[in-house]
Amino acid sequence: MEIIPTPISDLYVFEPRVFGDDRGFFFESYNARAFERATGRRPEFVQDNHSRSRRGVLRGLHYQLGCPQGKLVRVAHGVVFDVAVDLRRSSSTFGRWFGVELSGDNKRQFWVPEGFAHGFLVLSESADFLYKTTDFYAPEEERCIRFDDPDLGVDWPAVDAVNLSDKDRAGALFREAEVFS
Repeated sequence: MEIIPTPISDLYVFEPRVFGDDRGFFFESYNARAFERATGRRPEFVQDNHSRSRRGVLRGLHYQLGCPQGKLVRVAHGVVFDVAVDLRRSSSTFGRWFGVELSGDNKRQFWVPEGFAHGFLVLSESADFLYKTTDFYAPEEERCIRFDDPDLGVDWPAVDAVNLSDKDRAGALFREAEVFS
């Protein structure tokens, strides 16, 4: 597995070795030892989630404040542009974002640790998005920052129309959002 560091500390892209032939393919999607060597952490994943979304659906930018979640995310089918925003006020990269294309073809995974907001935009006709989390979903702790916040300036790829939930449409501006210390 190749570990690709990003310009933001603690964010990593994992690119697995894929073994394929005319029968199909095999790859190791998670290995605790390799993850720990790369990140210095061995998280306990407590919840696995799977979503399917249509082209143009944008989910995010989400995070949980009181019980933050680390997320190891990947796409089983389709293509998304995946984004993490550093919400750690003590970080030298506070307010910076990093984005990566995840797809069923490239099989990349993206580690988004606690202290980050996370979101993705579906670029293919549909996408199956999988993620492992280090804490349980707690709706009372969930927060959302607008995907198009001008202070963040996330450079989302162009799609015909962005499709948002009511919750995401009502997201806070970054400058007004509750963040981590």
